[in-house]
Amino acid sequence: MGEQPIFSTRAHVFQIDPNTKKNWVPTSKHAVTVSYFYDSTRNVYRIISLDGSKAIINSTITPNMTFTKTSQKFGQWADSRANTVYGLGFSSEHHLSKEFKEAARLAKEKSQEKMELTSTPSQESAGGDIQSPLTPESINGTDDERTMPEVTQNSEPRAEPTQNALPFTHSSTISKHWEAELATLKGNNAKLTAALLESTANVKQWKQQLAAYQEEAERLHKRVTELECVSSQANAVHTHKTELNQTIQELESTLKKKEEEIEGLKQEIDNARELQAQRDSLTQKLQEVEIRNKDLEGQLSDLEQRLEKSQNEQEAFRNNLKTLLEILDGKIFELTELRDNLAKLIECS
Repeated sequence: MGEQPIFSTRAHVFQIDPNTKKNWVPTSKHAVTVSYFYDSTRNVYRIISLDGSKAIINSTITPNMTFTKTSQKFGQWADSRANTVYGLGFSSEHHLSKEFKEAARLAKEKSQEKMELTSTPSQESAGGDIQSPLTPESINGTDDERTMPEVTQNSEPRAEPTQNALPFTHSSTISKHWEAELATLKGNNAKLTAALLESTANVKQWKQQLAAYQEEAERLHKRVTELECVSSQANAVHTHKTELNQTIQELESTLKKKEEEIEGLKQEIDNARELQAQRDSLTQKLQEVEIRNKDLEGQLSDLEQRLEKSQNEQEAFRNNLKTLLEILDGKIFELTELRDNLAKLIECS
């Protein structure tokens, strides 16, 4: 059987910058599968991760290898053989603890079984070093997750509009509101589009993995049938059959998980389509608001012209009234002089 998979999980993979020895360099654009293997022939444990056909992690676990927690969602370990430091980032601290501790438990059980077999009197030492398994005490770290800070928009207070400008200001406020909503939807649409593209690529990769798992399951079923036909090796056949059945169950469980992930991706695609429909509806409403805004601008321009004409008429009326007042003052002065003259004539007579 050779090397057997013990446990698999998904995480973002990083390596330390060989030049600075300080900065992390991502080796995968998205979360990839990280698997733990046990080689029963050599009695060693390995951590392997592939990005397509490229191996981005190939680390053999040694007795002095220790996992260090650097944050709530990120863990690292140094590989002296590869002369580098690997880092794994998970989606949550709970996920990190669960995945690594489970892997450590399985690795420890496999190691204890191998050590018991090599320590029996009927077996001879096969030579070579027996590697120390992962232990829960050596697990301290998890995955790194980038979080986007929440952005709050503060609106400044605005003065109360006048009676003539009220329809135009109200329309402008509605227009700005719809523009802000449209900008938010555009941002969400861009994020969903990027997520859909990534999800589509992941679906293709998972379909290929599913096909490979199905072929492996069929091959293992055939192998079980062949082993059952060999009567001279009944004990060996029973052992191999148990191992193959366990492998088949693991593959079936993996297939079920992949199918659930595909269903989730389909749901995300449906949600993206609904958001696209909402975006189109808001765009149409924004166009209607812009047309109404133009109409109100025309009405405002007409009101301004009428106001200017009214002001000119009032100014002309004021000038005429001022002229009449001046004429009236002159007449009053003349009447006053006439009254004085009449009074003098009366006195003289």
